[in-house]
Amino acid sequence: MKKFVSSVLAASMVLSLAACGSSAASSAASSDAAASTGSTTASADFTPIKIGGIGPVTGGAAIYGQAVKNAEELAVKEINEAAGYTVFDFKFEDDEHDAEKSVNAYNSLKDWGMQVLAGPTTTTPSLAVAAEAANDNLFMMTPSASAEAVIQIGDNVFQICFTDPNQGIASADYIADNALGTKVGIIYDSSDAYSAGIHDKFKTEAAAKGLEVVADEAFTADNKSDLSTQLTKCQSAGADLVFLPIYYQEASQILIAANSSGYTPKFFGCDGMDGILTIKGFDTSLAEGLMLLTPFAADASGEKTQAFVTAYKEAYGDIPNQFAADAYDVVYAIYDAVKAGNLSGDMSASDLCDALKTQITGLTFDGLTGDGMTWDASGAVSKAPKAVVIKDGAYAAM
Repeated sequence: MKKFVSSVLAASMVLSLAACGSSAASSAASSDAAASTGSTTASADFTPIKIGGIGPVTGGAAIYGQAVKNAEELAVKEINEAAGYTVFDFKFEDDEHDAEKSVNAYNSLKDWGMQVLAGPTTTTPSLAVAAEAANDNLFMMTPSASAEAVIQIGDNVFQICFTDPNQGIASADYIADNALGTKVGIIYDSSDAYSAGIHDKFKTEAAAKGLEVVADEAFTADNKSDLSTQLTKCQSAGADLVFLPIYYQEASQILIAANSSGYTPKFFGCDGMDGILTIKGFDTSLAEGLMLLTPFAADASGEKTQAFVTAYKEAYGDIPNQFAADAYDVVYAIYDAVKAGNLSGDMSASDLCDALKTQITGLTFDGLTGDGMTWDASGAVSKAPKAVVIKDGAYAAM
């Protein structure tokens, strides 16, 4: 199987698709698929594949969905421009991080003619949508819904992000192996599948690695306006490191409370922490020294990363986060599978799904978020985790 390397400068990687059709005709792509602009030409011998995306571009989790939307648009644009014809049509729907709205978005995309889903973005909506996609036998690869339950719903559902258990285990291993702390406090959202899944595996692995969990404090989505009580219990128990398998909004509250009380442990989070430096009104100096697991750091020196960061900044005026990088990789991984299987949009969504399952599980993919990525039949990805620390107001590799 040919190994695929994604790059913003993608001209060379689409030459194999050019053989699918050398003649050009005017594109019939609708305005609904305007995100695939960059190619206004359609190959006479290639029917574009319709890819849908879903995520929150409004509401409290919009930083995740907007990054995913931007990166998927960018990847589609690059692929189409380099090919010289429309390989992918693309449309994205907002779900506001709500399961019911995510299913509505899925149905809207189906009405549009979606054949492949690059999403949804967050875990709870993905659980609802995955059930629909499994029933339809429509191929789904989520960039960032990390609960194991997402891919357990059907053999058509894949992840490019780490699963929650893997993040919990990797976090405990990293903390222990690098002697970051010995007495650990945990603050997590017991009502959230993402947070609870990481918490459970972290606690088990921490015990196996000799870390002492001295405080294990939960909150829920209905009771998170003040998290100082949970933090105080960690402080009273003598925790020298506080593990936060939560999203960045709640984490910012904890960092503010720690500053107010003079409590200065090390703080360690996971990929949901990504975005904490972009909260309006938040004093980012309070996040100095915060560590987190993430598959992507925008300041990494690799050629692929820097090309992506440059293109993303030029297109959207912002620095991409790991949600953007994972989403970008999703589109390119699907593209690699399309090339390997000589697939096109003239197939039904179900037939395309069956073909993509075969190609993805036989693929070795080099992307922004990992080299040598592979998938097994469960839909889980295999790639190595990385850790970053916030230093001087930016992510730095550890």
